[in-house]
Amino acid sequence: MASLNEIIHQPVRLRIMAMLIALPAETQMKFTLLKETLELTDGNLGAHLHKLEEAGYLTIVKAFVLNKPQTYIQATEAGRNAFLEHRNALREILGGSHGKKEER
Repeated sequence: MASLNEIIHQPVRLRIMAMLIALPAETQMKFTLLKETLELTDGNLGAHLHKLEEAGYLTIVKAFVLNKPQTYIQATEAGRNAFLEHRNALREILGGSHGKKEER
């Protein structure tokens, strides 16, 4: 049986990773879009992103676009794998896998 990932299992971090995983592998998402979609404050989102970045599940890139600071977030390969393993563990708990591992 797959095990739950305690870092990803926290509800806000699970939602962050789900949004990032839904994107193609090389695609980045703007901090502001994540914040607005998840209805979080800058500080709350920043704290969760920091925890995920420390775990190696995402990268954060800061840049200037037309002289304005922008922050971009992207799931790493390790983050994608961790999310999929966590999802599979949830499915096993809920009885959705019927004893077989799901394709990634």
